[in-house]
Amino acid sequence: MNAIPDYNAMGDDAFRHEVRTFFEAEYPQELRYILRRARWAEMKDWWRKLYEKGWAAPNWPCEWGGMGLDAVKMLIFMAEIERHGIARAPDQGITHIGPILMKFGTDAQKQHYLPRSLAGEYVWCQGYSEPNAGSDLASLQTSAAIDGDRFVINGQKIWTSLADDATHIYVLVRTDKQAKRKQEGISLVLAETKTPGITIRPIRNIAGHEEFCHVFFDNVHVPRENLVGKLNDGWTVAKALLSFERLSIGSPRRPSYALRRLEMLARATGLLSDAAFMDRYLALKLDIEDLGSLYGRFVEQVKRGEPLWQDVSMLKIWSMETWQRLTELLVETGGEEGVITGVRNIAGAEADILDSFYYARPGTILGGTSEIQRNILSRYVLELPT
Repeated sequence: MNAIPDYNAMGDDAFRHEVRTFFEAEYPQELRYILRRARWAEMKDWWRKLYEKGWAAPNWPCEWGGMGLDAVKMLIFMAEIERHGIARAPDQGITHIGPILMKFGTDAQKQHYLPRSLAGEYVWCQGYSEPNAGSDLASLQTSAAIDGDRFVINGQKIWTSLADDATHIYVLVRTDKQAKRKQEGISLVLAETKTPGITIRPIRNIAGHEEFCHVFFDNVHVPRENLVGKLNDGWTVAKALLSFERLSIGSPRRPSYALRRLEMLARATGLLSDAAFMDRYLALKLDIEDLGSLYGRFVEQVKRGEPLWQDVSMLKIWSMETWQRLTELLVETGGEEGVITGVRNIAGAEADILDSFYYARPGTILGGTSEIQRNILSRYVLELPT
């Protein structure tokens, strides 16, 4: 990996030019603007290029091999990713577990896991949701009994994104079944996905892709040293991780991709001169501009070392609901072709319209439903009565 310069000291235009030039020269053309989640086999060569340039972790501090970008530079970096249509690699080691280990991990865990996650040697997935514990995550039942210097894990997780690509999983488990409150007695444990007793079964979604998985744990033995944070205090760790997740989910990337497709289709069909269409289009475009500003505020908060509070839920609501409204307008704009799956040619423009719509549907459910996020905002931010 190359030595990382102080990008924050660069002028914004110079930084934007360097990022754009690298992306345009190095990113695979065939992977631009893909709708589905990219698989590790497709993205590992691109990851290697980012790693060698020192760009695999723009959100990490320089001491751990990150770019250490401030909010302004981070927004420029994200904008260039979106402009060039760069797919999101399986990056939970960077966006989720990496920051958690920096905050809660032991020195040994940091020294072992962070450099390997940065290099793409370790690819992570998240073992949180269960069949009966989704938005009400604290109701989870997957257990980890202590047996000497090991945990023995039994239970199941569901909707685990790209688990079949992952080498490791960070999993929330119940370590004290007698705890008085359901948020108590929970711990966060790290495990290799090839550990005996772990079974991964892909789930095919409505668009025909296997993006999510069911993960089963049958007497899975994990070393006690793989505990992150304190025993039975995993809910504290989980809340911090969910804040990072909502920051990641709340990126303007998905709605920006949908807006680009909408612009392309509207230009091809002559709708950019239609006043009624332009009212809706410009309102959505302004929503994305505002989303970018809000996202930058939270990024700056993280860079200052400040915790993300409950108000970060605004970001997730705004991003996912804007994305859904954009894909609904995209289907309308496509007319008859907009309700047929696959890449369609409309007035000379090619777009996979219906899959865009399909992929946006779970957006207000995954990572915590919009209803749950609004409850969080009303209770903890606005302090409204329950």
